[in-house]
Amino acid sequence: MTAQTRIEHDSLGTVVLPADALWGAQTQRAIENFPVSGQPLPPLFIQALARVKAACAQANQALGLLSAEACSAITAAAAEIQHGAHLDAFPIDVYQTGSGTSTNMNANEVIARLAAQRGVTVHPNDHVNMSQSSNDVIPTALRVAAVEAVTGALIPAMDHIRAVLRVRAAELATVTKTGRTHLMDAMPIRFDQVLLTYEAQLTGAALSIAQATDRMRALPQGGTAVGTGINAPAGFVDAFLQALNGDSGSYRAMPLPSVGMAAQDEPVALSAALRGLAVVLMKLTNDLRLMNSGPLAGLSEISLPDLQPGSSIMPGKVNPVVPESVAMVAMQVQGLDTAIALAGQSGLFELNVALPLIANNLLQSITLLSQALRLLADKALAGFRVNQANLAAALDKNPILVTALNPVIGYELGAKIAKRAYAERRSVKEIAREMTDLDETTLERLLNPAHLT
Repeated sequence: MTAQTRIEHDSLGTVVLPADALWGAQTQRAIENFPVSGQPLPPLFIQALARVKAACAQANQALGLLSAEACSAITAAAAEIQHGAHLDAFPIDVYQTGSGTSTNMNANEVIARLAAQRGVTVHPNDHVNMSQSSNDVIPTALRVAAVEAVTGALIPAMDHIRAVLRVRAAELATVTKTGRTHLMDAMPIRFDQVLLTYEAQLTGAALSIAQATDRMRALPQGGTAVGTGINAPAGFVDAFLQALNGDSGSYRAMPLPSVGMAAQDEPVALSAALRGLAVVLMKLTNDLRLMNSGPLAGLSEISLPDLQPGSSIMPGKVNPVVPESVAMVAMQVQGLDTAIALAGQSGLFELNVALPLIANNLLQSITLLSQALRLLADKALAGFRVNQANLAAALDKNPILVTALNPVIGYELGAKIAKRAYAERRSVKEIAREMTDLDETTLERLLNPAHLT
């Protein structure tokens, strides 16, 4: 031992650790055992874990198992962590023991040491971990962290982008553009119809996320080691929920805690809903990039806001950087979901042994999507301009408009008119005027792109 180190012990023996570390022996062993990614679990998870620890302490005091002094010290220490302090005292790698035991003990040791700094001696296992096991604490903290992240960040971001789409749809309700199927010219469609389609897709994704999030509100806390509740006294679950919820009533008990410990079906379902949102965003961003393509050799139907120079070698080039950023988020979320699905299969008998991975990936997906939605709304959708001249030119020469004449002249004559219009690069109206006996007024009425939407 030196001035920079101290010695602590656990059931395996002595451990040397930094003198000023808030953690203890078991955390130090985990730091040394898992030098994998250098990436600790997200702050959102650690803060939720601290909240769970505080609620457990309050439940134990209410049941007469923990002194008021010890409960107060544990709760105060946990509150500091919950509000963002001491997060650097949680350095254990995501890729650790699959139960998250190392992170649970990390929290127990840090809270105990913070309590000691207040002059109150509490034991990491006997007091901070009272009536608990890593096996119920970690999946409970996972659920609490995810619910708070969805309700606090993701749902507001989804509401925001949907509101932006509705505003832009109202602004562009009279603007008609060429529709496309198979990337080929199709019948006209109004811009508000396009934008409200995106809004409806996002509404569907929000519904799926809300339903999956509600399932996450059921917590396995009180199941302790294998779901049977060993060492958790009668009344602990109710007391824990009362302390956790306060007046909100947000969280509830799982009827069978073992379900939330042996399996992770609820986080898998939430991740799948997030993947659904990522799929919507990929379609939306692809459409924006294609509509923005050009300005001369592409569609150039819209112009996204100019945010930064687009090339280190081609002066004047500007790229659709925000849709590209959001598309990469969508890709990443789908990859994270695949890993979560595989992790969900790792429920071996009474415990899932990929909990840190699930927690990390789920919270990363929620955070990425929350930020990407606002970015897309504010820096792409809110400010794009419609290139009216290009839209009108494409509509005027779109041979597919002949579809509107089918009921009057028949499919076969319509096909001939369309082919000739393609070949001669002339409008359908001009060719139809020459190949049918329809008068100008009738042609104007039948081929008006706005009427065809």
